[in-house]
Amino acid sequence: MAIERTLILCKPDAVARGLVGEIVARFERRGYVIVAMKLVVCDKARAERHYTEHKGKPFYDGLVSYITCAPSVALVVEGAGAVEGCRGTIGATDPIKAAAGSIRGDHAQTIGRNLVHGSDSPDSAKREIPIWFEPHEMLGRRHDLEQWIIST
Repeated sequence: MAIERTLILCKPDAVARGLVGEIVARFERRGYVIVAMKLVVCDKARAERHYTEHKGKPFYDGLVSYITCAPSVALVVEGAGAVEGCRGTIGATDPIKAAAGSIRGDHAQTIGRNLVHGSDSPDSAKREIPIWFEPHEMLGRRHDLEQWIIST
């Protein structure tokens, strides 16, 4: 399975409820590596770029409004099959339909406040990551990180 990177956003509801550590821990327990992480208040321009594929849909304005209302924590997660694996860890978009044991299944209540965003494909991840992170804000490849740990 290919080593991938994916964008994960702990949305304002996750930050407000103190669930960021729990969310990050779930990805780490699955064996994924956090190669970038920051607390950010998303401005409207970034939100519009992030949600561009939803422009014109009835829920678009609500997405932009919510992600810009309070801080989020943005992450780049790396590992084998990271896109699909992280989406499985997150659970279905509708928390009522999300499996128990998933982040949304265990902690979210409504679609509008579903705690986490995860890129839905490798192509989406490649588009989304640069919206949130500059290249210098990310660690090197996982192999580089493992070598750094071994050598110190």
